[in-house]
Amino acid sequence: MTTSNPDPTASFRLDGKVALVTGGSRGLGKEMIRAFARVGADVVIASRKEDACQALADEVEKETGQRALAVGAHVAEWDQCDALAKRALDHFGRVDVLVNNAGMSPVYPNIVDVTEDLYDKVLGVNLKGAFRLTALLGTAMKEGDGGSIIGVSSIAAVQPSPGEIPYGAAKAGLHNLTRSFARTFAPKVRVNCIMPGAFMTDISKAWPKEAVAHLERVTPLRRGGEPGEIVGAALYLASDASRYTTGTIIKVDGGAAYADG
Repeated sequence: MTTSNPDPTASFRLDGKVALVTGGSRGLGKEMIRAFARVGADVVIASRKEDACQALADEVEKETGQRALAVGAHVAEWDQCDALAKRALDHFGRVDVLVNNAGMSPVYPNIVDVTEDLYDKVLGVNLKGAFRLTALLGTAMKEGDGGSIIGVSSIAAVQPSPGEIPYGAAKAGLHNLTRSFARTFAPKVRVNCIMPGAFMTDISKAWPKEAVAHLERVTPLRRGGEPGEIVGAALYLASDASRYTTGTIIKVDGGAAYADG
């Protein structure tokens, strides 16, 4: 029987751990990287823009003293997922936390104008890469000391709009992967998913004013999320604070979605 720690915040620490975040150089991924390093983790920052990853790695090492590895990788490409996993394992010897955060949702004017190339890119970045990295690093975790895998989906998985049909389908698939891999890798590896609503990241700066106004009207908390507001859920799922949580979808959406995935 375990006894309660007198300091409940201690279970949220990641000292001695290694955390890999895809889409880690900007937006929600960047906030998660910063948070993981601040609570003691070494980090692997992956995105297609290696220079942006390196800039964040330099910032993290200077601020926290934790080691940070920048890796350029396009997770829609199977071989690049393999190379990313190998690079992280070779460099640090382990990966304890994987966050499949990379995503894309291109605008299309009409559903019949969705090209095969666009469809494949959306499914590749949002779903295929998450599958491959989870398979590779989840297996390494299960054969080692265990770990935590976190998907980052979207309320489009349960309430898709006409402008995000392939994206919503991919994110719904991520929910399925979460539950499937939670059973596959149990009991040593926990697999969960964060389902964000609209967050005011750099991408949101391009949203029309009327879209932001609509968001504020229909969201119960009457606003979009600030990037740092993803950190609480991410730290919970990455750390021992969630050691009895797996196969779960956690909404962080201001109340926007009725369904829970």
